[in-house]
Amino acid sequence: MSTTSLYAICVLIWGTTWFAITAQIDAVAPEVGVALRFGMAGALLLGYSRWRQLELRFTPRLHMMFALQGLTGLCASYIFIYHAERFVVSGVVAVGYAASPLVGMLAARAFLGTPMSRRVAAGGSLGLAGVALIFGHEFGRLGASPEVVLGAALTAAAVLLSAVSTIASARYQREGISGWSPLGWAMAYGAAGSVLAALVAGRSWQIAWSWPFVASLAYLTLAGSVVTFGAFYTLVHRIGPARAGYIGVLTPLVALVVSSWLEGFAWTGETMAGVVLAIAGNVLAMWTPRPAASVAIVQTSESSTTTGA
Repeated sequence: MSTTSLYAICVLIWGTTWFAITAQIDAVAPEVGVALRFGMAGALLLGYSRWRQLELRFTPRLHMMFALQGLTGLCASYIFIYHAERFVVSGVVAVGYAASPLVGMLAARAFLGTPMSRRVAAGGSLGLAGVALIFGHEFGRLGASPEVVLGAALTAAAVLLSAVSTIASARYQREGISGWSPLGWAMAYGAAGSVLAALVAGRSWQIAWSWPFVASLAYLTLAGSVVTFGAFYTLVHRIGPARAGYIGVLTPLVALVVSSWLEGFAWTGETMAGVVLAIAGNVLAMWTPRPAASVAIVQTSESSTTTGA
């Protein structure tokens, strides 16, 4: 599958999961909801890997990487997201995740030695400015109550933890380890961590069963976890964690469309200007110049390998 297709899958599906999460937090404690989601997704992936006779045995050091990936990005990060949506409007959460490219770029530079491109940094800044412009009216609520400030802090923590998770994945992928099996293990560790968090926090395991809850859980498990995380970590392997993080800029725009359809979100001139800036930032970050005709064949080959096109 092409890089563009993988990118579109992540943007379109993750852009709709913000709304699906609201059906979860109304029916179950956040820690329990995250445990159910990634427990089911991890079981599906590990079962599929066993059926396909994929490698399931890994060294203890690799399991530490899988655990770090799962406990940060598939446990704590999502627990913070679910809690944040209890206190903060989705726009503020979306703005937080629009910072993912810049956070990912800095993390990749610090932990993987990945060079920082001015073009990628400029694209991230444009994208962040665009989404901030779209949801700028929400920032006026940040000082309204301690709960709103808490929600914003949880969102920021979730973004940082997601960056750590992505770096863990990128590190073991550098060693040639990739595919469904590692992702299944990471989700299993994330689910186990969520179960432990629920027990420590004394959360109730009672579920308010309803068709919206069941439908959203199925969607979040299959599409929002199995399909999209598989596509996302393939992108991390192909184009690196910093550029893959630009998914976090466009997903809020899809969420905005869903909100306008299902929740009556009103479009304004600022909204449209923000959309243009966010799309421009993604184009700038993802665009790779074609090698000049005079460039040596070996340089052309290296460029093609880097872009994964």
